[in-house]
Amino acid sequence: MQLFYNPNVSESDDTFNFDKDESRHIIKALRKKIGDILHITNGKGWLFTSELITAEQKHCSAKIISKKQYKKRDYKLHIAVAPTKMNDRFEWFLEKATEIGIDSVTPILCDHSERKVIKVERFEKILQSAMKQSLQFHLPELKPLTTFSDYIKHDISGQRFIAHCEETERKSLKSEIKSNSDITILIGPEGDFSTKEIKNAIAASFVPVALGETRLRTETAAIVACHSVAYANE
Repeated sequence: MQLFYNPNVSESDDTFNFDKDESRHIIKALRKKIGDILHITNGKGWLFTSELITAEQKHCSAKIISKKQYKKRDYKLHIAVAPTKMNDRFEWFLEKATEIGIDSVTPILCDHSERKVIKVERFEKILQSAMKQSLQFHLPELKPLTTFSDYIKHDISGQRFIAHCEETERKSLKSEIKSNSDITILIGPEGDFSTKEIKNAIAASFVPVALGETRLRTETAAIVACHSVAYANE
């Protein structure tokens, strides 16, 4: 299935117009013709099956012939993670987390953060591409960059964890996860969370956890956390 993404198509639409870039891709790369079937999602759980009725490089349109809404999972996973020094590592995390299953991501600025600026548009495109590639119909939400201290003040429902590497009392994330429960996990930068941040998170009811016996890179730790939650909810 070739899946297209457009946030503007809704369940009330009967036809849909592709923009110039998509139209050129449909005609030149995919070599589609009038009568061919295309699939579109709006990232809100809807899959639209459509038939191509106009096939031109500058303009393609389709008639929607069926619609189906897919429910979200029984749990919500949110990862608050410090952006990595190298952008490509954070992009890799976004791609793989979307494939595994995640609902939202908040980039956080920590005491030991080396990267303090993110490429929002680029990250959004990574999420969209990964959603289409993995044939999912709910687009993960990229939340605004925020400081660690501000983030832990948020009203957060469900289970909340902070994964860190300090040699203090920590529980195993795998053993603490409750199935069908909303979960928020904090993942620190390359230099880990500071001792002060860990104490403040614990004071804000975050449970300190370990992700295994080895020291993991930021993006690897975030993926391990995502997979642990997905596995616990299978």
